[in-house]
Amino acid sequence: MASRNWIDLAQDADTGIETIRAHFRGHAYDPHWHDSYLIGVTEQGVQQFSCRQQRHISTPGQVFMLEPGEIHDGTAPSAEGFTYSMLYLDPQWLERELHALFEQAPAACQPGFASTLLGDAPLAQATLQAFQALHGNELRIVRQTALDGLLAQMTAHLHWRQTSQLDPRLPLVAQRARDYLHAHVHDDIGLDDLARVSGVDRFRLSRAFKAAFGMAPHAYLIQLRLAKARHLLARGETPAQVASALGFADQSHLGRWFRRAYQLTPADYRKRCTNHPD
Repeated sequence: MASRNWIDLAQDADTGIETIRAHFRGHAYDPHWHDSYLIGVTEQGVQQFSCRQQRHISTPGQVFMLEPGEIHDGTAPSAEGFTYSMLYLDPQWLERELHALFEQAPAACQPGFASTLLGDAPLAQATLQAFQALHGNELRIVRQTALDGLLAQMTAHLHWRQTSQLDPRLPLVAQRARDYLHAHVHDDIGLDDLARVSGVDRFRLSRAFKAAFGMAPHAYLIQLRLAKARHLLARGETPAQVASALGFADQSHLGRWFRRAYQLTPADYRKRCTNHPD
């Protein structure tokens, strides 16, 4: 029998945008987050996922949009599974392009997605056209035209918020702990370290952190390291080098977590992004 799941991944050299077309049956991936903006289209089947404390059901032709840091999972509730095409948009690239193309984009603000799941046929078509142009490595002018078309369709679903380190919707305790994790991502961090900088005991810290970010501090730290691992692997560093740099016990430890989050091994991801052999 053919493999239940498959992933076809590529990276655009000019923009750094990753394009992924994948098929999953049953459980697709554990809760995780990315440091990119995600926009994709469900092509076939039913895609079920949780995000923003809601359960979403995406059917063929629907567009899903996720902001950096938004925790989501994935599963196929029906036997035939689901297929989707998706783009990972670098935040700096997206903000730069939006400010360059659209004069109404406010200064000192960052874009966000008003909705997670949309039934917007023109946006779905623009997403698939951008995916096909980048994934197929079309002429640069074709790729740029397709991306401009995608940005134009996305603007109807964007909202802008003031760029700030602090989010008034989240408890300060959890945000202090998160900032500490980002600043010490390479270190062997303990809950007592996070409790100390947050000013509460570690039990209250753990409850506040999970309520704010949807996962425990240790799981968040692993996701943070995995996001950084993707960047290092895409630059050509070996899985062994990445595991050592990011505080994983060894290459196998990195590999186990990487596969659970992305359904790819670190070596396979590196090869698809760089064309370097394993």
